[in-house]
Amino acid sequence: MTSAARVLLVALLVIAAAACSTRQSVVEPDEPEVPAELVLQPSSFARMAGWPFDDHAAALATFQISCGAIANRPADSHLGGLAAMGSTGAWHEVCRMASLTPAHDAHAFFETWFRPWQATNAGETHGLFTGYYEPLLQGSRSPSATYHYPLYRLPAALASMPDRAAIDNGALDGMGLELVWVDDPVAAFFLHIQGSGRVALDDGSEIRVGYAGQNGHAYFAIGRLLIDREEIAREDISLQTIRDWLHANPDQAFDVMETNPSYIFFHELDGPGPLGAQGVPLTPGRSLAVDKEFLAYGAPVWLSTHLPDGQPWNRLMIAQDTGGAINGPVRGDIFFGGGDWAEWMAGHMKGEGRTWILLPHLLSSDLVASLDP
Repeated sequence: MTSAARVLLVALLVIAAAACSTRQSVVEPDEPEVPAELVLQPSSFARMAGWPFDDHAAALATFQISCGAIANRPADSHLGGLAAMGSTGAWHEVCRMASLTPAHDAHAFFETWFRPWQATNAGETHGLFTGYYEPLLQGSRSPSATYHYPLYRLPAALASMPDRAAIDNGALDGMGLELVWVDDPVAAFFLHIQGSGRVALDDGSEIRVGYAGQNGHAYFAIGRLLIDREEIAREDISLQTIRDWLHANPDQAFDVMETNPSYIFFHELDGPGPLGAQGVPLTPGRSLAVDKEFLAYGAPVWLSTHLPDGQPWNRLMIAQDTGGAINGPVRGDIFFGGGDWAEWMAGHMKGEGRTWILLPHLLSSDLVASLDP
């Protein structure tokens, strides 16, 4: 096999269509336009910096959660992503073994049942990795002088779905769609971007709300508008700086937020959460949002990057979610969980990183065999 063949071990060209997603980004990252080319290069666990020191038991527990969703799918269905991700049946056996593996054998489990493949974008090994979190809002089941910004349920089919500005100005009033009222329109706006969150109610209880649908209008990242207007310097842009600007400029805040016509509708969630696009509860620090055009939900992904404070992040993640700004084969969004730390990390995380996709040995053997002359 020639060196060129080794470099282009698995090259698949995808013209990615715009995908419906549960989350968006306040700033659209400056990234190459699709089409993008996923190239998987054969690798080894020894080449993955920090592999021996990870908490493999935590990764196994997250993988087992994904396996619950994989097990419910027909064996002859495609798991998702590109063809290299294989059929669902190819993952059923490793999921069965995962269910039988005790936590103390997690390290050996991954090395026994998987082979690492380094992901590249047409040979480029590095990509952008950002973060997201589960916000906490203050709200009430009933409107009042304090709580008067509604989160809406998904309307029944309308002849024409209103945009954000129309909804803010009462287009859905009188339809009984209010799920809950919150006290801060800016917090509600960012909940729309994250796609799910928790609401602490004035009676002392707490509910979790999740994505139920979208109004069909195109998403616009207001961070880019604030950069173009020189309200916030590009190097300073973050969730926090945008939120601070909106709070500091209440006379302009609604006009700016309404430049994004997209609007998210919610429903109340029971049980653990939040839920990712795979339909399983997300695990802080282990769940990764990926471009579903390339990677399958449930696939283990070794991520090597750096946090905003410069600390290395070498960790086995599980692909369980996606997002509107997650485009390309070496691109991801780390779920940091809830709370102040998670919010800060999500707002500031913009690190270059590399990934290795762990594929079951059966699929890895098929990939190697496909290259034989």
